[in-house]
Amino acid sequence: MIRQMRRFEILLPTEFNDGREVPRELLESAVKEVVDRFGAVSEEPEAVEGHWKTRGRVQQDSLSKIVLDVDDTDENREWMRQYKSRWKDKLDQLEIWLVSYKIEVE
Repeated sequence: MIRQMRRFEILLPTEFNDGREVPRELLESAVKEVVDRFGAVSEEPEAVEGHWKTRGRVQQDSLSKIVLDVDDTDENREWMRQYKSRWKDKLDQLEIWLVSYKIEVE
């Protein structure tokens, strides 16, 4: 039976904007919050490099990606938007990338 779900992918910085390393415990706390809410999450702790341009300069980010598959409900989407907002503040970021898309699980 095919199950309709939504996948969320969140890119969390491994460094603060000033170049200091984000403590591993803080990133573990971000992952734990998702596990506590939904019961599971996948993490790609290897650095994902992000490149973006601002004010005429190319910036580089080191990121960790977490992936979560959940039922596609308004409640889950709202919780993820609030999660993004909380962690954007906790990690002192201008932005945190959160994407979602519908998936089919067989």
